[in-house]
Amino acid sequence: MGAAPPTPMTDASAREPSPELKGKTVLVTGGTGSFGKRFVDHLLRDHEPATVRIYSRDELKQHELRQAVSDERLRFLIGDVRDLSRLRMAVRGVDVIVHAAALKQVPACEYNPFEAVQTNIIGAENVVTAAIEHGVPHTVSLSTDKAVNPVNLYGATKLSAEKIVTQGNVYAGDSTVRFSTVRYGNVVGSRGSVIPLFKRQATEGKLTITDTAMTRFWITLDEAVDFVIASLERMQGGEVFVPRIPSMSVMDLAEALAPGVEQEIIGVRPGEKVHEVLLTQDEARHAVRFETYYAIYPAFPYWRTNGFPTGEELPPGFRYASDSNDEWLSAEQLREMAAGVAPVSG
Repeated sequence: MGAAPPTPMTDASAREPSPELKGKTVLVTGGTGSFGKRFVDHLLRDHEPATVRIYSRDELKQHELRQAVSDERLRFLIGDVRDLSRLRMAVRGVDVIVHAAALKQVPACEYNPFEAVQTNIIGAENVVTAAIEHGVPHTVSLSTDKAVNPVNLYGATKLSAEKIVTQGNVYAGDSTVRFSTVRYGNVVGSRGSVIPLFKRQATEGKLTITDTAMTRFWITLDEAVDFVIASLERMQGGEVFVPRIPSMSVMDLAEALAPGVEQEIIGVRPGEKVHEVLLTQDEARHAVRFETYYAIYPAFPYWRTNGFPTGEELPPGFRYASDSNDEWLSAEQLREMAAGVAPVSG
């Protein structure tokens, strides 16, 4: 596996004030999470919104964010995406929704399946319902590679959410309301990521490796935010946008972060895959490739008549997977991406 420079996630327009965000009222569900906080930071710094509504259920995290970011454009709304009546109030007068709220810890979702369904599936339905009722023009929902051929409940709930968000365009009918999804891989340094774990284990003298063949897609939090904003500008309604991002094997990752440290093979954990897939062979039949991303369109033939941009058709049997990717991170590139990631606490 030769290393190649990662493909840039964004074009120059994504770093200028977005016409879809400038002067607009933006609601961010899960606005106090890892993605939400970074997205709000980019939004306030670069995109000149009129107002940003932070919608989340954790009053402590909202207080901490309020203390860390002093900006008169911020509004803090306590609420849960499970609560449709509260969500209806939150979206009144909103131009853009970025739906990032989710239960995403695989073991927690396995142990509490009813809760995962309520937040990740019913929550997505509530966002769609509220957006349609209040005429919100653009909604982008965040998904994950775990939604592709899911082997755990978290992935199954996110797959369901993707379907709900896509079909929200049909429920919206001839209105201006549109919905799309962004699906990407592992975020460097996010909660549950192996990178902060390896950084801690390096100081303890032993790394735990699940499977020596394992590979993963990698994207930084800033790249994820920029890709979501770029997708917001591109969306026509119904697309699932997938960034073209590099892969790395777990063994190369271990050597990059902790060279020479003892390794223990512990086996693949329940609900975990050896390789991740961002675009399946079946999806490739109704997807196209652009320079920095793939766009998966709904499978219904009539959807293609809705003015979607023309991309490169994918060859028969195409599959975008972490083990067969044509872009790989070098050890130096990975260390640079992970430079600001703190070790997870013991």
